Amino acid sequence: MRDPEFWQHDGIIPKLLSPLSAAWRAGACFRKLTTTPRHPGCPVFCVGNFTVGGAGKTPTAVALYDLLTNLGRTPHFVSRGYGGSLEGPQRVDTNTDTASKVGDEPLLLAQHGPAWISRNRALGAEMARDAGADAIILDDGLQNPSLIKDCSFAVIDSNYGIGNGRVMPAGPMRETLISGLEKVRAIILIGYQTPEFITHLPASVPVLRATIEPTNAAEFGQARVLAFAGIGRPSKFYESLKQTGAQVLETRDFPDHHPFTSEELTTLRTDATKLDATLVTTQKDLMRLPMAERDGISSLDIRLVFDAPDQLARIVTSVLANG
Repeated sequence: MRDPEFWQHDGIIPKLLSPLSAAWRAGACFRKLTTTPRHPGCPVFCVGNFTVGGAGKTPTAVALYDLLTNLGRTPHFVSRGYGGSLEGPQRVDTNTDTASKVGDEPLLLAQHGPAWISRNRALGAEMARDAGADAIILDDGLQNPSLIKDCSFAVIDSNYGIGNGRVMPAGPMRETLISGLEKVRAIILIGYQTPEFITHLPASVPVLRATIEPTNAAEFGQARVLAFAGIGRPSKFYESLKQTGAQVLETRDFPDHHPFTSEELTTLRTDATKLDATLVTTQKDLMRLPMAERDGISSLDIRLVFDAPDQLARIVTSVLANG
């Protein structure tokens, strides 16, 4: 599913859908009022966003993991496990678990450090603490009221921003901008653009700028590729691939978190052969491919690079210092 075009612009359709947005906000308010939040007893860092769709939360969570590890902490990831069949709490095992069981994002996070999936975020955080975590990185969950967060970051794709700024279904927002800003310590803005709303932020909400950087770009220089992706905004992936020097001959879009079938992969392989091209996908998409189907398919590996990494370090160390 792709974002509706009207999510990017205000107009008659968003206005007509506004009553449904009010119902969405009322449901979120009811959930908050009827939920008793818990804290696991160690710092909880939430990496979330204000809108639906891909913004760069996973590489941000990995960057935060690396920082906490360098500071001498033992962080664990906790994720809902979207797209997986298991409710958890369960620690992700990269040797035996599949994306169909635990979700693609937790499986990717588990390549970097201990990761847990749990529909009940508070219980998952407590299980991670009992297993030795002294810091929790909550992947998504900014709007989830069950777990008390010590520090939350909102990740924003600079090209997309917050769309028309309206709450679903009238726009892409999960909550109003005002309520979202009250929850976050900082905004992490990924990309080179500056969305309009950024210029009107209060001084109390710092903006940490960052960019996505391929870590295996040398593998694709001048390579002929057929690129495919089942993520929220695949155009970002294709653009990153072109920046490596790759010749992107064709692209194929699939729905976000799409479970690829053998027939689809056979078609992709056949088309790539006709083009004398290599199949390339994202790290997340690779996680959803059965191990037996990954041969001959490459992924563009990425990392998040902060313009001023000391800004993030200062925020994190201040949270750790406060217990």
